[in-house]
Amino acid sequence: MIRVAFLSRPGLMDPMKPLLERELPGVAVASWPEPAARDADIAVCWKPEAGALAAMPKLKLIHAIAAGVDNILSDPTLPDLPLCRIVDPGITSAMTEFVLWGALYFHRDFDRMISNARDGLWCRYDQRAARDRRIGILGLGELGTAAAVRLVELGFAVSAWSRSPRRLAGVQTYSGADALDAFLSETEILVSLLPLTPSTVGLLNAERLSRLPRGAALILCSRGEHLVLDDLVGLLRNGHLRGAVLDVFEQEPWPAEHPLWREPGVLVTPHMAAIASWEVIAQQVADNAKRLLRGEPLLNVVDRVRGY
Repeated sequence: MIRVAFLSRPGLMDPMKPLLERELPGVAVASWPEPAARDADIAVCWKPEAGALAAMPKLKLIHAIAAGVDNILSDPTLPDLPLCRIVDPGITSAMTEFVLWGALYFHRDFDRMISNARDGLWCRYDQRAARDRRIGILGLGELGTAAAVRLVELGFAVSAWSRSPRRLAGVQTYSGADALDAFLSETEILVSLLPLTPSTVGLLNAERLSRLPRGAALILCSRGEHLVLDDLVGLLRNGHLRGAVLDVFEQEPWPAEHPLWREPGVLVTPHMAAIASWEVIAQQVADNAKRLLRGEPLLNVVDRVRGY
């Protein structure tokens, strides 16, 4: 019998329990901090309590329920055990849809139309061809690559920045810290799809966001910790930036009383750009559990140095 512990906010993973029991007959599931959770072989996590994983002496595998694992790697007491993440092709499709929607939201002036509609203003703006709009993708992993390809297919001028050199047909690529300013300086709609690592925390601050052309917009669908929120608001209020679609935040859920909900030019969405289904999560956790029992290589193992 294999023992699994859920580590998350209360109730979050309840929908996965029957699915995991179906995939792993005889599995014993407990939720932290129940006493049985301390004897788990596998910890399935979303933002686990710091120190909890280190308090599980029989643990053999740590499994995230999402593609991002920064919420696990941030634990200074994290045991030196295999850490796996979820890779769901459906997430890639969903994220691409969100990026395309966000790009069109600004490109076709829907942000201005919605604001004008509230005031009963009939106002048309000059339309620009997609080829005359430069969209920049920050991060060329699986998600960033898929979004860039679709934007190229729609006829947009597309640039992309990555930590190491990459080539992608139809995309102007930049790499390395020295090229970041050049990338930003030509980007009219910036899409952040970076992983969260120590080097990317606070990357989108006043200094870097001010490198964007006047009137540029931001689509943030990576991690809230990438953005210095006060710096963004300052650039919106002084007119340097046109607007922002923010899907991720350091604190989630985002407080209902926070003034950002009502900040002109900002659209808040509830971390819904791309969400893996519980069925996919349960299947991948179960697959790795079976591989662990058989001594086979695990799938989607995280490189802790790179952070993904």
